[in-house]
Order: sequence, then structure tokens, then C-alpha cells
Amino acid sequence: MQSSDVIIIGAGLSGIGAAVYLAERCPKRRFLILEARDAIGGTWDLFRYPGIRSDSDMHTLGYSFKPWLEAKAIADGPSILNYIRETASEYLLENKILFGHKVVRSEWLSDKSKWLIEAEIEDCGELAQFESNFLHICAGYYSYSKPYDPVFANQTEYKGQLVHPQFWPKNLDYRGKRVLVIGSGATAMTLVPAMAREAEEVIMLQRSPSYVISRPAIDRLANFLRFILPDMWAYSMIRTRNTLGQQWLYYRTRVAPNKVKEFLLGKVRQALGEDYDVGKHFTPKYNPWDQRMCLIPDDDLFEVINNGSARIVTDEIKSFTSAGVALMSGEELKADIVITATGLQLNVMGDIEVTVDGQIADFSQCWTYKGLMLTNVPNLTSTFGYINASWTLRADLTAEWLCRVLNHMDVNDFHKVVPQLPDELKDMPAKPWISDFNPGYMNRVMHLLPNQGDREPWINPQSYFKDRKMFRRAVLEDGFLRFSKKEAACQDKISNSKLDSEGA
Repeated sequence: MQSSDVIIIGAGLSGIGAAVYLAERCPKRRFLILEARDAIGGTWDLFRYPGIRSDSDMHTLGYSFKPWLEAKAIADGPSILNYIRETASEYLLENKILFGHKVVRSEWLSDKSKWLIEAEIEDCGELAQFESNFLHICAGYYSYSKPYDPVFANQTEYKGQLVHPQFWPKNLDYRGKRVLVIGSGATAMTLVPAMAREAEEVIMLQRSPSYVISRPAIDRLANFLRFILPDMWAYSMIRTRNTLGQQWLYYRTRVAPNKVKEFLLGKVRQALGEDYDVGKHFTPKYNPWDQRMCLIPDDDLFEVINNGSARIVTDEIKSFTSAGVALMSGEELKADIVITATGLQLNVMGDIEVTVDGQIADFSQCWTYKGLMLTNVPNLTSTFGYINASWTLRADLTAEWLCRVLNHMDVNDFHKVVPQLPDELKDMPAKPWISDFNPGYMNRVMHLLPNQGDREPWINPQSYFKDRKMFRRAVLEDGFLRFSKKEAACQDKISNSKLDSEGA
């Protein structure tokens, strides 16, 4: 059995970033990364569909400690993957990763102040065991093996090729063919302009529209600043500007949603012309940022609509046919290839079974502590980024906070830390894990996620500036985060045994 001070689950963007923070800020702590797949990169290695790119700018999706140096701020998937691999190489992390190890179970043992972790080995199907004092989950928020793929009526009758973007065929040839993309999210809006360059026609079929905002793929100010300033200075300045911009836009959607809506739709009309039915195809029934907004680079989606190589159809699917899809309106869309860009299947804590001293942890009955720990679950943190800004902004803050806690434990010889909700707060109003955000992929699992309260630190505010204050400035021993020594835990156990004996 291998033993480590900290085990990180996942070698994607968050896991590699957390490993760098540990290596730099907690040099005395030994750590190991367990990765289910056979490669670094997570999402950016898994998805291989045409046009795969970021839907956030790389000055905020990139790490705080490593400047993004490429010209394009909205970057393609291979460039992002190279950035993650480069980071792992620069910080000598490759020998800290065990590939093909899918963590399935983790049990906290109070008598040892350790996690006992079980991982399935991909090559042989056997279980490997690990011991660790601390567990940091960076497994992402969706299932890599099971996408959300609703089964439509008569789907098996379709004679063409049916593809889900999460499992893109390596040699799919769509040149000169009719392609139907089902969906209206970021994946669909990436696929349509990328495939329209070579397909005969691409149709994006959506049940309901999403908000779309266009930005230049190349950030000219960032590139200019990098020309005249050291890379890190330029990167930090643009990162700050873009973070402020993301947070300001989200704030405006909360206080003046109609004005933001008018602004966004005005930009779409400007790009597509007054004759285009923006009301039908680009006007959602909800307010901006009640669901995730789609970012497109350089008006690419609008361009393929304008030149006729792609079009949007807003309707509901009645059933599949042998040649394509029949709609509720009576129209049939014929296609050689149908792509179901229907979204992700979310999971909770990487679908890992977590137990504490033999008791399975029911996350839905836990309260979140700052959006990164759970009540009554010791020595476990998890990374969950922002839904209204770049994921890595919060992943970085989470890793910083983890290092603060670990260093505090080392200085004070603590072996255990656990958030505990005091009795007087147990009637605190419970709010969903993420409030004011209601896309289908979140609603499907919200009942499985922890609750948040109505006051700090029992909140997951989805606000970079609130998180930065909570993570960097708030005292660690706040009366809710309980630290203890291993010896004290053992003494408590001995005392309890004495009481039981005397009572008998």
C-alpha cells in the first residue's frame, strides 16, 4: 500500500494546478495524483471534436502563476492541452501521477487520521490501495464515461451516423455531407462554424435558444502589453481586467437583466441584420446568466449563418426517421450525420463513495463550508469552479486555501480538520448548492449536492471577490473549522471507552 500526505484525484486543469501550489507552498508535504485516464489534461484531452476551444479567455482560464503567451486569448483545445502538459513538465509533476487509477472508494479512519483510498487499475481491473492524511478531489463536475444523451423516439430507425461529441470518432468524414447538430450550448456553437467549412450544410437544431456574446479571439491589448512589459506583469494586468469584466457583467445581469438582454440581442441583430429572426433563434425565455452564456470568437457562428453554410432551426423533435429527424412543426430535417450535443451528465465528488468511520457520507445532507469542504467530513477538499466566470479562478483560490490549511496543521501538529455546524445554526435556511442558476444539467443533480446556508462560511457564493476575501483573509480557526491532534483524538477514544466501561 502506497502512502502519501496528500492525494489529488484528477490530472486535469485543476489537479495539475493544485499540485503546483502544493509543490511550491507545502514543500514538506508528499503528494500523489491519481488519474483515471491514461493522459494529463482532463477535459482538454477527452474532447476531440472539430473546433474544440475554450469558452473563457485564457488569461483567466490559465493559471495565476503561469502566463498565457499565445496570441489567441480564446484558444483551441490542443493549445490548452499543451499548456497543461507544459505546466506539469516545468514543475516536474509527471513522476507524481499514477495513470489508469480510477478512485472508486475512500474511507476516513479516525484512529489513524488517514484516508484509505481504493482505485481500480485500468489495465487489470484490480484494486490498488493508498493511505493519505488529506484528500483533494479535482475530478471535475461531469462523468467522462456517461454523457447526457436523451433517447429520442424511433432513434434506432435512423440509417445515418449518430455521434455524441464526448466520444468523437477519430476519422469521421463530414466533407460534403449534411450535418445536423442537436443542441444550443457551447459545444453546438463550437461545432457548427467548424464543420460548416467543409460540410455541404450544417443545421443547428435547438429546442430553445441560448444567449450568445462574441469577442475577438485575439486580445490585442494583451499582446501589446506583453511586447513592452515582462510576461508576468502583462498577464497579471489582463487577468485582473478580464476578471473584473466577468464579475461586472454577471453583477449587471442580477441588477439590470433587461438592459443586459437588450445589449446582447442588439449585438446579435447588428451581426445578423434586422431581417433575421433574432427573437425566435437567439432570445431565451430566461434572463442572462440564469443559465450559462455562450461565448463565440470573432463572430464565427454569425458568419456561417450569413454565408448560408449553416442555419438554425428552433423546434422540438417529434421522432427520428430513417433519413433524419421529424419535428413537431411537421418539417423533416434530413442528414447524413446527426450529432447529439445534448450536454453533460454531472456527477458528485467524482462519483467516489466516501465513508467516515464506516458511515457513508450523504452529500445532500451536508452543509458546504466555503464551497470546498463538507460538514463532518474530515480532511477532504474539492474543487468546483465558477459557472459565471472562468473555472480556474476558483480552482486557484481553492488550492491556495488548501495550502494555508496544510501549513497551519503542520505548524500546530494538527492531524485533522473538519467543518462542524453548531447546534444553533442547524435550523439555518438551506439554499441550493448554486443559487440563481437553473440549466437542466444542474437541475438534474442539484438534489444530490450539499446545501449552502445564508451566512459565511456556509456559502458557495460564486463570486470571485467574496471567495478571495473568504479564502485569503479570513482566519482559519473561526470556531466552525475544527482542528485537532491525533493524540487528542486517541485520548478522546480512551476516555469514551472508560466511560462506557464504568457505565457498564
